[in-house]
Amino acid sequence: MRITYNAPVTLTFTILSAMVLLADTITRTGIIESLFVVGPTMSLADPVDYLRLVTHAVGHAGWGHLVSNFAFILLLGPILEEKHGSGPLLVMMILTALVTGVLNVLLFPTGLLGASGIVFMMILLSSFTNFRRGQIPLTFILVVLLYLTREVVTAFQADSISQFAHIAGGVCGSLFGFLKPPSGARAYEHRSSDDRQA
Repeated sequence: MRITYNAPVTLTFTILSAMVLLADTITRTGIIESLFVVGPTMSLADPVDYLRLVTHAVGHAGWGHLVSNFAFILLLGPILEEKHGSGPLLVMMILTALVTGVLNVLLFPTGLLGASGIVFMMILLSSFTNFRRGQIPLTFILVVLLYLTREVVTAFQADSISQFAHIAGGVCGSLFGFLKPPSGARAYEHRSSDDRQA
């Protein structure tokens, strides 16, 4: 038996985020603050500000923040990577980071960092296992009730958590689930129709 790099996008994202936090912790030079936080304002002339719209998902406020996000990402990422493929999952992660980053700049006077928008994208997207067009999975409805409803309720509490990024990530995951069913779902549909003909 050997150890395999079974989910390259998920594992690379995890390692990169841990390395950024480790470098920031060791050097104390503010790497995360300068490159991995979406600020409340953007300079249209500064290319780094455009980069931060996506890189904020790599930066984390501390080890507890990183561990709480990657406990979910390491659980759900490999499953989604197998269902959708590494390339499509990477695109979904980048789009989710971009959407949460842009919305934060447009709507909120605070900074944003962390992968929690991607976590919620993965949570909602994972509820679309065995999804077929024209159907709404009950798992999706229950996940929305459990996760997103809680985020809407806690959004009115004073804390340093961006529930809006969670909600936006969940909306992204829902849209990806409805618009792009996993290739396994198409194969399952085809197999089911063959079984009915037999």
